[in-house]
Parts: sequence; C-alpha cells; structure tokens
Amino acid sequence: MRKIIFAINITIDGFANHTAVIADDALHDFYTDLLSTIDTVLFGRKTYQLLESYWPNAPDDPQATKSMIEFAHKINSIPKIVFSKTLDKATWNNTRLVKENMVEEILKLKNQPGNNLSIGGLSIASHLTKLGLIDEYFFLVQPIILGTGTPLFGNLNDRIDLKLIDTKIFCSGVVAKHYQKIQRDNLNINKQ
Repeated sequence: MRKIIFAINITIDGFANHTAVIADDALHDFYTDLLSTIDTVLFGRKTYQLLESYWPNAPDDPQATKSMIEFAHKINSIPKIVFSKTLDKATWNNTRLVKENMVEEILKLKNQPGNNLSIGGLSIASHLTKLGLIDEYFFLVQPIILGTGTPLFGNLNDRIDLKLIDTKIFCSGVVAKHYQKIQRDNLNINKQ
C-alpha cells in the first residue's frame, strides 16, 4: 500500500502562506528530493492553479536558480491529479482532472503498487487528515510569526497523534519536521 504524504511550509504561529516563506535553494532542493519518492501529486484547485501559473515555464525564467529549475523539471514531469468541481480542464503537463469521488479515487490510488502519493493544498489535506488517510507529514516551519492568515488545520475537531521521525535545520532557520501518523485500527472515512 502506498503512503500519502503531505508537505507544507508553515509559520511558527501555524499559518500557511506561500508569500511569507523563505523559498531559497535549500528549500527547493528539499522538495525536489521529496518528489523523488512520489509517483503522483494530488492537488486541490487553488494550489494547482497557483503552481501551474509558474512552474511549467520556470526553466525559461532568467531569474530562476539551478535548484528552482531542477524542481520545475521534477514537478512538471511527475503525474498530477487535480480534484475540482469548478475547473473545466487541466492544462499542466501530466495532469488529470477529477471532478467527482475524490476519496474513492484516492483510496484506489493508495491501494495500487508504486511510490508514495503527495498532497498539495490545504483544503484537500485537511479533508484527508480528518478521514485519517494521510500517513506522513512534513512541516517546514518558517522562522516567521505572521499574526494572521489561513490556519494549517482550521476545521479539525479530533485529535491526531503523530510520531516525530526526523528533523532537519536549514541555514535560513527553516526547520523541517517529519512526522508519521500513529496508526489506528479504523479510518474516519464514514465521518464525511
């Protein structure tokens, strides 16, 4: 069974805001390495549109660093699925649009052989966390107190126990914390 992994940049006070992060070469290298363990990236619409607006053309950006270009090549080549009821089409390379039955589709993918699946987007990650489907989390804690923004898991009501697997400290002050969900006998899929 494949693992579902969620990796996200967050501030010290628990907000997710892509404009507030230190996106240096070390961070891009971290995500490129993580994508090397991934077969498919699963996106919600907002994150898909955010990334699709830059990364397909990033190798042509004269300001892109070597690390950014390597990340661009990796994310552009990997299969992607975007879950959206409002998008009409998905134009990013290797992307399939799924409009219905997100959980059913993800469970089918999870049970197939292959490398891990990665989640991109807060709403999809919150939903799958609530259902107990995410196996591992990477929280890249930025050395920033933002004070306001979108909370990481604003709609969870149940406790989820995690085990710290690894920690990495970047020169920028970013701390990557890798957690594994402590397995329970039952998933929360019927609580949709």
